[in-house]
Amino acid sequence: MSALLAKTSLLVKTLRSSTFRRALVWIAIFGAVVLALFGYVYRSTASYVLSRSDQAIAAEHAVLEKAYRVAGRSRLVAAIERSIADERFEGGIYLLADPSLTPVAGNLKAWPAALQGAQGWENFSARAWKPEAPDRPTLRARFETLPDGYHLLVGKDISDLDAFATKINTALALVVSLIFVLAGAASISVTRRTVGRIEAINSTSRDIMQSGLGKRIPLQGTQDEWDQLAENLNLMLGRIEALMGEVKQVTDNVAHDLRTPLTRMRAQLEKACGKERDSMSDQSLIEDTIAELDGVLRTFTSLTRISQIEASDRSAQFRSVDLTRIASEVVELFDASAEERGSHLSLAGNQPVFVASDRDLLFDTIANLVDNAIKHGREAGRVTVEVMPSDGEAVISVSDDGPGLSIDEHANVFKRFYRLERSRSTPGSGLGLSVVAAVARLHGARIEMFDNRPGLKVELRFPPTGCRHLQSELC
Repeated sequence: MSALLAKTSLLVKTLRSSTFRRALVWIAIFGAVVLALFGYVYRSTASYVLSRSDQAIAAEHAVLEKAYRVAGRSRLVAAIERSIADERFEGGIYLLADPSLTPVAGNLKAWPAALQGAQGWENFSARAWKPEAPDRPTLRARFETLPDGYHLLVGKDISDLDAFATKINTALALVVSLIFVLAGAASISVTRRTVGRIEAINSTSRDIMQSGLGKRIPLQGTQDEWDQLAENLNLMLGRIEALMGEVKQVTDNVAHDLRTPLTRMRAQLEKACGKERDSMSDQSLIEDTIAELDGVLRTFTSLTRISQIEASDRSAQFRSVDLTRIASEVVELFDASAEERGSHLSLAGNQPVFVASDRDLLFDTIANLVDNAIKHGREAGRVTVEVMPSDGEAVISVSDDGPGLSIDEHANVFKRFYRLERSRSTPGSGLGLSVVAAVARLHGARIEMFDNRPGLKVELRFPPTGCRHLQSELC
């Protein structure tokens, strides 16, 4: 019963859809064009056949008229009898009548009442012509009044032309009816399929609004444009679900990571509130509180920067910049930080490699990768930054010889606030690699991680920019 109701509802929606109404309009236009075309063909064909018949009648009439002019009425009567006897003129109609319209010669027994006037062309029917025929035949004749007052009629049986016209009209009606039936069926079929796919999208949308983003639009497996649309919508829903998951994760992580410093600040302030004022301890408390607040503010600044990178399209302001030069500046900046841990920071590759980007974004991205490698690599270890072109792509990699990461952790480290257990004691908010991931998405770049044996190698591959001819620009 429910299946029947669903089919009925789909049929009603199909008949009410704007697509079906538009299809009906085009069917009407197409039908009008077909009718006009067939009408033209019919009129042209009928006119051609009729003109051929008129030419034969006119030629025969000219022969008889010439006989009358040359030798008078007796020669005309003989010519009429000869034409009637000639098998080539089968179906020909001849009649010579006196001034009172009494037949004198010919194969028509009476002068047709429809023929009025001194001369002309006329279609008529004669009861005495082929009385055995089931239908009264149609005759066409040319007639005129001769100088002596006699009346001459020359014609032809054109019943075949009427039969031809009837067949043409019947075929025209059948073809037009068939076209309308097929067009209507095709319109209903196409519209029903379209409405069905749209209804599937609408149904999934309603389910998503009621139960969440876990639903997906079903695919038919036809690989047509509707399947492509459904696949794109499903990818979009998956992306939205992932973003919503990230938002929830960020909210939970913000609540977790900020609760600790805020709780610590409140406990310190509450403890200081119950003590007597001491300038030295108060100064120390103020400095510690400021340091804690600076950490909280840095966290919010990083979150704001990630949001700005993801929300705005800055690619319109991209210019050709030298990745190698920016990497060398980052290495120079972090050289002192690496020396504090006894590590050696170096740059491999001095060939200019150009990419279309924002200089500040690239600087921050490389800085985050280098800072992460120094902090989480081995003490007194080695950190190497390498820039090189590869298959038309610009590649920058940062590698260390520290403990590395398991493969399961490769995707997690780019999540916001994600921190390894061994890194909990290291200063930071867990947002550095999130900035790197946001910049990579903005550039359409790929981030890949490899086991450096020992250590970890993070590689950032920028797609071909098509602007290497801009190498002369200031970078």
